[in-house]
Amino acid sequence: MEQQVKNRWLIALAAVGIHISIGSVYAWSVFTKPITQQFGWALPDVQFTFSIAILFLGLSAAFLGHYVEKHGPRKAGTLASLFFGIGIVGSGLAIQLASLPLLYICYGVLGGIGLGVGYITPVSTLVKWFPDRRGLATGLAIMGFGFASMIASPIMNALIEHVGIGNTFYVLGILYFVVMFASAQYLSPPPKDWVPDGFSGEGAAGDKQLQKDLCQLTANEAIRTRRFYWLWLMLFINVTCGIAVISVASPMAQEMVGMSVQTAALMVGLNGLFNGAGRIGWASLSDYIGRANTYTAFFAIQMVLFFLLPTMSHPVLFMVAMFFIMTCYGGGFASIPAYIGDLFGTRQLGAIHGYILTAWAAAGLAGPIFAAWVRETTKSYTGTMSVFAAMFIVAFVISLLIRVDIKKLKEEARQREKSVELAS
Repeated sequence: MEQQVKNRWLIALAAVGIHISIGSVYAWSVFTKPITQQFGWALPDVQFTFSIAILFLGLSAAFLGHYVEKHGPRKAGTLASLFFGIGIVGSGLAIQLASLPLLYICYGVLGGIGLGVGYITPVSTLVKWFPDRRGLATGLAIMGFGFASMIASPIMNALIEHVGIGNTFYVLGILYFVVMFASAQYLSPPPKDWVPDGFSGEGAAGDKQLQKDLCQLTANEAIRTRRFYWLWLMLFINVTCGIAVISVASPMAQEMVGMSVQTAALMVGLNGLFNGAGRIGWASLSDYIGRANTYTAFFAIQMVLFFLLPTMSHPVLFMVAMFFIMTCYGGGFASIPAYIGDLFGTRQLGAIHGYILTAWAAAGLAGPIFAAWVRETTKSYTGTMSVFAAMFIVAFVISLLIRVDIKKLKEEARQREKSVELAS
């Protein structure tokens, strides 16, 4: 009996369901003021909850990537729903007990583990279901993560106002668990040797041929290659500078171009929109221009914009530059899974993606601290922008160096194909 093939667009929808749920972590700032006001806890102590969550996102993605590959996306997605749901509900208990350490454990550690597993599970599955449009597929899911804070923030505000902080966590924890659990049940890898309609891996008559991966490596083989560390560094620089700018966007705009508090707040809100749009836009574009060209474009654009930001005196120009930077920041996240698939194959993509995401965990901790330190040292945001511009020059050079490895891989792939042809 022929195996019934699932609808890959419904797989994509399930992936979006998981990412919209876990992406609500980016709306953490909605809770900081009410929590500090209710308990009198210091703002940095409350904000540290978010840093712990991002740290455990990276750690769990790295350590549980192999679990995703071994047990499949349905089990991994279910595990993510349990950790994230229990973490958010537990945060409600932490609020009721007025315990900051319990909040760290529930939201930061348990929620963070759910974040990490929930992030990589649908992405690695989508890359396998969309060999013809990897960028578009991963961009769709990761766009959900980017837009989540825009959707979650007003809901969280309304809930806090009507039912209180603790009950808000209970409601959200149950809601996110249901959405994630239901989405995970539809996730599954495609059948062996499956290809989309109209395509052929063999190049049959009338069919378009899928572009073959340059190689198929396990995660442990991938981390022994130079190109793995090139990818890690590119993501680290992109995220460090992006998170740093996000964390100081409002005061920076007020200081550098004299933007009003209200206009700066509007810009911060729109940053989220462009962050999400950049994820689907750049990732989809990468299917046409190639991942190497996409990353080179990210760094070239940001290198120029960070140099120019201090010279901009008009608020509108400043906002436009910030929006371009946000699209590149979001696009970096969305394009990396497809890039991993291109360079290492899909054999253990979830595990390799997990290892690469440790760059996000490191950047999540380093970015805001680094931005604050440079600001204090240079006494202005102008100096901060110059340092970031220099970092993007380094990233731009790396994006060119990785092409040497890609060229070598293509040559090796051609030699293998020749050997197979000769042998047959």
